[in-house]
Amino acid sequence: MCTARIIVLGCVVSLLPHWAMGDHCLRADDWPQWRGPTRDDVWRETGIISAFSSRQIPLRWKAPLGPGYSGPTVAEGRVYVTDRQTEPREVERVHCFDWQTGHSLWTLSYECHYREISYTAGPRASVSIDDHRVYALGTMGHLHCLDASSGRVLWKKLPGIDYQLYVPTWGVAAAPLVDGDLVLVQIGAANGACLVGLDKKTGVERWRALSDPASYSAPIAIRQAGRRVLVCWTGTHVVGLDPATGKVYWQHPFKQKMVINVPTPVVQGDRLFVTAFYDGSLMLRLRQDKPSVAELWRRRGANERHTDALHAMICTPFLDGNYIYGVDSYGQLRCLDAAHGNRVWEDLSAVPKARWAAIHMVRNHDRVWMFNERGELIIATLSPKGFHPLSRAKLIEPTTEQLGQRGGVCWSHPAYAYRHVFARNDRELVCASLAAEATGKARLAGR
Repeated sequence: MCTARIIVLGCVVSLLPHWAMGDHCLRADDWPQWRGPTRDDVWRETGIISAFSSRQIPLRWKAPLGPGYSGPTVAEGRVYVTDRQTEPREVERVHCFDWQTGHSLWTLSYECHYREISYTAGPRASVSIDDHRVYALGTMGHLHCLDASSGRVLWKKLPGIDYQLYVPTWGVAAAPLVDGDLVLVQIGAANGACLVGLDKKTGVERWRALSDPASYSAPIAIRQAGRRVLVCWTGTHVVGLDPATGKVYWQHPFKQKMVINVPTPVVQGDRLFVTAFYDGSLMLRLRQDKPSVAELWRRRGANERHTDALHAMICTPFLDGNYIYGVDSYGQLRCLDAAHGNRVWEDLSAVPKARWAAIHMVRNHDRVWMFNERGELIIATLSPKGFHPLSRAKLIEPTTEQLGQRGGVCWSHPAYAYRHVFARNDRELVCASLAAEATGKARLAGR
């Protein structure tokens, strides 16, 4: 059973910022789910700095936090993140903070005993926020729907009671996706419930699909052949389903040496790309006359050290025209020719080379913001001609709960909202302004 308690530590009303500079209204966005508003790692705000003023980014605030792999998300003036505590008892927690001050607004705590889980720092999946509701998925499969302002539990699904989960080696990790009236979750449960579609308001199951084992890859929703299609990379297939009914439109096999596929599928136009640590890269064509796919190419090296194309572990690559940019198995930043997967270039300066070395990349107009596992932010451009760093500074310190090697890591994906960055390690959540100077003055004047 899951015993929950809510601690309300304060009530701070935060309004979404609307900043103006001269006659121009500057865009300020939420970051309400994994990889941003449209789950594509594109940050669309304007009025952002072009370079850091020092080697250490000054913090607006920091708040204490326990260990966990989940990245923060931001919506309606609040920041959400999850963590784990083992003393005096094993619990997972969902936190809500005021975005401007870092003050804790509420915390939901529930008992959660990790069993046969490798890497036990804490929850993996980022919280998803939709229509004043919070959807939080824990490592063992606890799913909570909470009121966004108070943390009150609206409904929940418990492992072993509502679903019999086959929990993967590294825990349940795929962030919930809200689409229409449903919340869609990859949980890998028995009786054909690898994927489930739940009524987002009540939690009532509307459909279930597939007997595949669960992976760690978050689902996305796309348009294909004039239809809404849910794309999910399970432990054995890349699949396309009707998100309203769970009907399978297509599935393409991608059997792996070990189910360890973490990166999210990426789509541009009629191409869909996935990549795994041991098993390399797969490019599919999304047919537009009907919802189906065809394999364009697949590349795999001899092993995770001697790789071909891209063997990504933690970080999701992106497609940009005729090129793919991603991080290989030991932190090698690579550019590939999207037509065939041939390597165009490789760079080893963005993060120190190490097994599973990570760089989360987010695009903001013509710049790429790169958060590496050393806790550094890099402003750069990426092109077929190479990696061009423009500015680099430290944001947060690595910690060892997530990985007890190389002095620790920062593996959690940051959030970018309100011209600020929000990042976490195993001890704290931090917030720093990335607003250009004139924009920052306009913001302060409007407070």
